[in-house]
Amino acid sequence: MPGIVHVVDDDASYLSAIQQVLEASGYRVATYASAQQLLEQRPDESKGCILLDVRMPGMSGLELQSRLTERGSTLPIIFLSAYPDVSITVKAIKAGADDFLIKPVGPDDLLKAIARAIARHRNARELDGELEALRARLSTLTPRQRQVFEIIVQGKTSKHAARELGSTERTIKAHRSAIMDKLQVQSVVELVRIAERLGVLGEKDEPGTAV
Repeated sequence: MPGIVHVVDDDASYLSAIQQVLEASGYRVATYASAQQLLEQRPDESKGCILLDVRMPGMSGLELQSRLTERGSTLPIIFLSAYPDVSITVKAIKAGADDFLIKPVGPDDLLKAIARAIARHRNARELDGELEALRARLSTLTPRQRQVFEIIVQGKTSKHAARELGSTERTIKAHRSAIMDKLQVQSVVELVRIAERLGVLGEKDEPGTAV
């Protein structure tokens, strides 16, 4: 299934029409007559997106967006509005909205916007998962291995690392081999890429003297 689309709108007829279009395209749909309803339901964060009307009685779409952000929600939000308003559009996008569509929006445009939002969300979650795995591997390095790692990814040789750490080149090479095993890589180039992705480059600790 492509994902779950959470539609929040106080217009019952519009909710019904949107639901028919989305279900015909293979989406699962959850509808909410108010922003508060969605907050209470706590939708699954793993997939899907939110179609959110801007102007609703009680809590507005922008207020709901703010509340979801406070909760740490990462579900992409596509705003829908019958009233073009540049200031509201800018505010919504700056606050992290994925898109802002003006009613009436054609089925093709709506489906394209939903597909883009869900794809971006999925890619972001996959990237977060990859970074988490890399951080976990990096955390398995001993303090000395971490020092060697940070020197190597700066492009320095084992001989340089040995001098800097007051060790032998043979010992440094042994550390480098262990580092590569723990980080599951085959080359220094891959070590550098990991350091770049994790923001480690330039974060070298002061070297100690123990091996």
